[in-house]
Parts: sequence; C-alpha cells; structure tokens
Amino acid sequence: MIRLPRHHVASGSYYVGESQPLVLEAYLGTCVGVALYDSEARIGGLSHLLLPEALSSTSCFEPQKYAATGLPICLNDLYKAGAKNSSLKAYIAGGALVGPLDDRDLALDIGGRTVDIVQRILSQSGISIERTETGGFFTCCLSLDLENGGCDIQPAGEDRLKGHAVVSAPSTIDIENIIDKLKPIPQVALKIMRMVEDENIGIDSLSDEIRRDQVISARTLSLCNSAMFGSHKKIESIDHALVYLGLNLFIKLIISASLNHFYGQSEKGYSLCKGGLFHHAVGSAMIAEAIADHTRLVRPAVAYTAGLLHDIGKVVLDQYVSSGYPLFYRQFNEQRSQFIEAERKILKTDHTEIGGQLAGIWDLPASLDAVIRHHHCPEADTEFTDLTHIVYLADLLMSRFHTGLELERLGTANLADRLETIGLQTAKLPDIIDLIPMKVFEATPQRTTVKNG
Repeated sequence: MIRLPRHHVASGSYYVGESQPLVLEAYLGTCVGVALYDSEARIGGLSHLLLPEALSSTSCFEPQKYAATGLPICLNDLYKAGAKNSSLKAYIAGGALVGPLDDRDLALDIGGRTVDIVQRILSQSGISIERTETGGFFTCCLSLDLENGGCDIQPAGEDRLKGHAVVSAPSTIDIENIIDKLKPIPQVALKIMRMVEDENIGIDSLSDEIRRDQVISARTLSLCNSAMFGSHKKIESIDHALVYLGLNLFIKLIISASLNHFYGQSEKGYSLCKGGLFHHAVGSAMIAEAIADHTRLVRPAVAYTAGLLHDIGKVVLDQYVSSGYPLFYRQFNEQRSQFIEAERKILKTDHTEIGGQLAGIWDLPASLDAVIRHHHCPEADTEFTDLTHIVYLADLLMSRFHTGLELERLGTANLADRLETIGLQTAKLPDIIDLIPMKVFEATPQRTTVKNG
C-alpha cells in the first residue's frame, strides 16, 4: 500500500486545498479539530482550534487559533476556492477535558466550549455535521484525505499496538549500565545551567567557552536557524548569534542544542514521532518561561531551563517503554492510570526518580533537581515551590494542547490548589493558555511535508 504524504496542521492554524494525494492531520487533546470536505467541488480543509474565543487583553490577537474567529476564516477560504456550504460535510474531534472535574474546575472545560462554538457556526452556515467525537480524557488524531474526502478519527498512538508485551523491570545495574552508555550533556551546557542559576554570566567568557566546543557551536547555530527558534536573518557565527539574538536567548539556544542531542537518544518509547521528547521539552520550557514572566515568581531563564530538563529520566527508561508500549497504552485507555503510576506499576520505578539520579551525577543546581523529581507532584517540593508548580503547569498545558509528541498522561488532581499556589485561578486559565508562544505549535518538522495554507 502506498502511503500518501501527510501534512501536520499545527494548533492555531488551518489548511485548505484542492483534491490531491495528501492527508491532512491534527493531533488533538483539549484542542478541537474541524475537517471539512466538498465532494462536488473536491475541496477540503482542516482547522485546528486552540481556544473558544479571545479572552485575554494582554496577548497578541491571532484570530486563527480561536473557534469564534478561526473557523470563519477557514470557511471563507474554502468558499473562495469553490466550496459551497450546502455540499460541505464537517467532522469534529478533540475537546478532551483537562482532567476529572469538580465544581471548582468547570471553567477548565475549554474543549467543550470550543466545540459549542464550532457547532453553532456550522449550524448557522448550513453545513452538515457528519461525525462528532469529542470530550473524554484522551488524545486523538483527526485526518482528512484531500484526494477523496475520507475522514478518520483514531486514538493517538493506536498504530503502535502489536498484541501483548512482556516487560522485565530494569534492575539497579541495568539502569547504571544505560546511564554509562548515554552520551552526556556537554560540560559547557552544564556550566551555563549553573551560571543561569547564580546570574554570574560574562558575555566574553561565555562566547570563549562555546568556541572551544566545535560540536556545541555547530548545534547551536543549526538550532538558531531552525523552525523553532529561527529568525528572519541567517545566523552564521557565534559572535553574530550573540549580537543579533542577545545574551538571554543565546544562552537558551546553547542549552536547548545540548538537550536536543541528549533527548535524541530516545526514539521509539515515549516519543510518538521523531524528536517528540525534545519538542515536548522545548515547548514546556517556552510555556514555563511565559508563565514565569506573567507571575513574576521566578526568573524566566531559570523556568525555561527547568522546563527543558524536567523529563530527562525518560531517556534512560525509553527502551523499556518501547518494548512495553501496549501495556502502557492499555493502562491509560482501560484503567485511566496516570503515566507515572503506569511506570511504577510496570517498571518498578519512574522517570522522575531516574531523572533525579542524573541530576546528582551532573551536579545540577538544587532547584533543577527539585523540578526533575517533583514536577508530577509539585506540592512534594517545599523549597522551590513556585518553580516546580510553574513547570508542572507548563508540562500539563503542553501535553493537552500540543499532543501527538509523546506518550504521557499527566495527573490533574488538586489542579485548582496547584494553580492557586502560584497566584492563578481556574477561571483565568484560558488567559494563561493564550500566552503560549505560537512557535511551540509550529515546530514539528518531522510531520510537516507542505507549507501551511
């Protein structure tokens, strides 16, 4: 069977096109996807919606990411291309709940409110809704075949299920052997992480240090010009990067480039696509930085670094998750276990415990160690409470609004209390989501085959 090229429609964007051998797809958690196809005009499109409507007065208005404005924009482009509302068929998916909700958390049914707006717009436009699969607690993939209008909605990661798996929990010696074989984070990156903590950063000594490591220099320049961090101007040297990007962004790039190499050693276990762990890490880092800047509780640079590092233990356990994938998948879908619970049940350890071992080996600052160990249960950390809660929230938002990157199900118990710890209320959560940089959603190059419309 010939596999058609696929185009990943990122959150907050849409794609409209004529009949062609191309499958549009959107990975959906709390976001809502709307696939539309006119079989007479042979024109279709897919809109990936982040929020119901614009609520925040502080964020930059980007109409494509809201149901109230983004879906009409997509529909107008369909009409311009020749589609008619009378012959368009719609398929709706996504809108998963953030977690089991109590009375205080009803404001978190963001997906449900997005679905309501989508259905109202389609009804007012006279467009027939053929299929709706929304709500629940799990992620899915909505796909549309532009060649024939075929639409499919499948649980994310289902394609990797192959019968039953038998997994032997790793022993202490097994873990030690894996750690010994891993290519570690370069010393220059570890040094910079410590410099970020104590703020003793000298630009001259920093650039001299980086130039001594040709590999890190090359990786940093490559990431400077990547989809995730790319500027409008080509960055060609370390000095150019320092001058053009500024010290703070340049430091983030060095650390990110080093983590790209480290997370790249994990391929088929936690990751649902190539580079999934790294993209989740960088996305979480960007969101943590935005929350830190908004709350003013911790320095954004520290929050960014903590967000990058929070899941480092997954690289060590990756091969065991890969062999036991069906077991983990069924734990989520049949027993609704949180990921860390499934790790402990199947592997007799979890990525936070193993990540803590790595933090000790690398002599990371105590604040980063705390985040790595406690980001699934932030109240367990009593020393760096604000930072750990911020990374927990960033991790949660990343896993719910940018899905399909990795196998993860983050607990939402006591979510309202955890938000209050850093001065946030559940009713204001959409405003925090609105702060997420759009580059977080755009940077999944392994899935993108055609430029977005």
